[in-house]
Amino acid sequence: MAAPSTAKTVASCIFCKIVKGEIPSFKLIETETSYSFLDVNPLAKGHSLVIPKYHAEKLHQLPDEETKDLIVIAKKIAVAQGFENYNILQNNGRIAHQEVDHVHFHVIPKPSASDAEGLVIGWPQQKISMDELSKLHEEIKQRL
Repeated sequence: MAAPSTAKTVASCIFCKIVKGEIPSFKLIETETSYSFLDVNPLAKGHSLVIPKYHAEKLHQLPDEETKDLIVIAKKIAVAQGFENYNILQNNGRIAHQEVDHVHFHVIPKPSASDAEGLVIGWPQQKISMDELSKLHEEIKQRL
C-alpha cells in the first residue's frame, strides 16, 4: 500500500485521472505501462503526450521497468503524423518548465519554420574549457 502522501499525490494528479478514465482524453496508444493522448492545449496540431501509468513526478523517480516503451510510443506518434521535423521533449521540475507533476514526454510536430507553429526554443550555449569539460566528464563517469 502506498504511503498517504503518495496516494494523495496520485489521487490529485490530472494524468493519473486520465489513465483511470476519470477525465476523458483523445487516446492514441495504450500499453500495459504507458498511455498516450492528444494535448488539449497544443503548441501545434497533433501535439501529443506520452506518459507512464506509474505515477512519478520526475524521470529519475520512475522505475526503469516503467520506461520500456515511452520512447517507442513517442516515435510511433511522430511517424504517424508524417512530419519531417518534430520535438520529443521531457521536462523535470518547475525551472525546467514542467507543469504537471507526472513524468510525461511531449511529441510536438514542427510543420514549418514559423515561430507560431510548434515549439520555440532558445539554446544559450555556454563556453567551457577542455580542462573543465574533462574534470566534469570524470566526475560524472565516477557516479555512473
